[in-house]
Amino acid sequence: MGALGPLEWTIIILVLVLLFGARKIPGLARGIGRGIFEFRKAMKDGKQQDDEDGNRT
Repeated sequence: MGALGPLEWTIIILVLVLLFGARKIPGLARGIGRGIFEFRKAMKDGKQQDDEDGNRT
């Protein structure tokens, strides 16, 4: 399975617009971005805590 080409991306975007509407997509993308940011932050904090405790895995 290779990378997605321009046709596939166009179809995905079209389906998203049809499902959510053009007005809701920026808010949805913003929410996903914040979720990813918080997840990475939690992973980083958890790793730092493990290093401080001496519990390396």
